[in-house]
Amino acid sequence: MIYLILDVHYKEGQETDAVTATVAGIRFEGIKQSRILNEYTVEVNDVAPYESGQFYKREMPCLLALINQIDEPFDVIIIDGYVFLDSVGKAGLGKYLYDHLANTKPIIGIAKNHFYDITEDYAVWRGISKRPLYVTSIGINITTAKKMVSEMEGEHRIPKMVADVDKLGRVIN
Repeated sequence: MIYLILDVHYKEGQETDAVTATVAGIRFEGIKQSRILNEYTVEVNDVAPYESGQFYKREMPCLLALINQIDEPFDVIIIDGYVFLDSVGKAGLGKYLYDHLANTKPIIGIAKNHFYDITEDYAVWRGISKRPLYVTSIGINITTAKKMVSEMEGEHRIPKMVADVDKLGRVIN
């Protein structure tokens, strides 16, 4: 299976209120031991302002800007954030992204912070961390998604690929 992990970093304008974003993506294979196939970055100008409870409006166009430039195949998308904001189906960034993809792919959301409507059923404990990650998904069974995240390469709370895509986006910024 080939994965595409994505992350977005925002940069406020120095002399204007304009916000730009660096979108980073890594296409890789392997969960327990990952092999990077490609790295991608794209700059997005005039990013929408942050709106409380409407984060997807800001982040989704950035993610789509990168995804739409990738010609190589991938099977699953991994994002930094929630697919659902509860266990019932309240849409988060991942669900909105899934609905906007021309060619739908399963999406796994890995969130570092707890959202109040997410139960501990979505917690994944990694390494010796005292804080879990929260995993939600669409197009792939949640039990499978949680197992994949728990087995992702890296001995710490944050899987290696999550840290790698974060670094890729920060290098450009």
